[in-house]
Amino acid sequence: MIVQQRTWWIIFILGIGQSLADFTVSQQDLTVTVGGQKTFQLYLNEIRPVSEDLVVTFDVQHSDLVRTDPVSITRLNDTQVNEWSITIFGLGAGHSIVSTNVTPVDATDTTEAFVRVTIEKSEALYHVSSVVGWVYFLAWSISFYPQIYSNYKRKSVVGLNFDFLSLNIVGFVMYSLFNCGLFWISSVEQEYFNRYPKGLNPVLVNDIVFSLHAVFATAVTILQCFIYERGTQRVSITARMIHGVFAVLILISIILASVNIITWLDFLYYCSYVKLAITLIKYVPQAFYNYKRKSTIGWSIGNIFLDFTGGMLSMLQMILNAYNYDDWESIFGDPTKFGLGFFSVAFDIFFLIQHYVLYRDRQEYVELPKDYSQSNESQRILTIPGSYQGS
Repeated sequence: MIVQQRTWWIIFILGIGQSLADFTVSQQDLTVTVGGQKTFQLYLNEIRPVSEDLVVTFDVQHSDLVRTDPVSITRLNDTQVNEWSITIFGLGAGHSIVSTNVTPVDATDTTEAFVRVTIEKSEALYHVSSVVGWVYFLAWSISFYPQIYSNYKRKSVVGLNFDFLSLNIVGFVMYSLFNCGLFWISSVEQEYFNRYPKGLNPVLVNDIVFSLHAVFATAVTILQCFIYERGTQRVSITARMIHGVFAVLILISIILASVNIITWLDFLYYCSYVKLAITLIKYVPQAFYNYKRKSTIGWSIGNIFLDFTGGMLSMLQMILNAYNYDDWESIFGDPTKFGLGFFSVAFDIFFLIQHYVLYRDRQEYVELPKDYSQSNESQRILTIPGSYQGS
């Protein structure tokens, strides 16, 4: 009997602290063109009957970009109306958040009653940007295979720098950890939304597919290094030291996350920082290796063309979006993504210059033994260091 009384007393206390009702919306993401309009539904879900009048006002983050109609709603306590249509008008390109404020404050919960509004100048530009995005996604995804095919065709990986490969696989593993963790682990995703209550999960399905595919393709290339001729190539001491620094950083981050000093979301961010750092330095070993050999043989130019195409289209999409949403801060305010794309394209141009200008006259030739015959299956194809190959 005493236990039952305590149980009901606890329920009563929790009931006092609980809101009478909560407001929700039909959709939390809305896209409207400048001069256009869209409508969403506002709902009142009564947990217990609300016995007082409610006044709902809409708080617009950027009033020069968005206007609502109506600007406020009064819900009388003797009415049964619990649903309203709210119209959003696009005034200028950009991003805005429409939130709800209710009086009296303690009567309802409006945590989920907000709409992220994207106002675009042109719907056609949105579709062009989408197409550009998928094209560069495909270009970057396919870019791994010319190198794999070249290695298979030559039965050799001489000319492909192992430092570049080792940095590449670590970078894509870190990128995959970030994407998969934030996309599939619900507790990490909740940490993100706790930190950014009105934000969107930045990881999309195509990010997952690209990063995992990149790990697979790079792993296949590394496997070829154990199968085919590789000469005297090894991962350099410098690269091993860099990997050691990254390993210590990740290990410390895992320990800190395990003892709750940092969140697992922070750990994933540290993984992404490692990926960014690797993107900045990974092409340097290959460029220097080509210079030292005075040759690009073994380094597939098809890979460079596709990477160059993907990088250019990636930057084009960022520019299109910046113009369409009047959001140039996404490029100039936080230049990391654009800068990384530009940096990769700059290296691609340098590789093209190496291939077609600096070392274009060096031809690969085959040296055969004197007793060579058509039936001699033990022939060896000897490539002069610093020679040129077209693929």
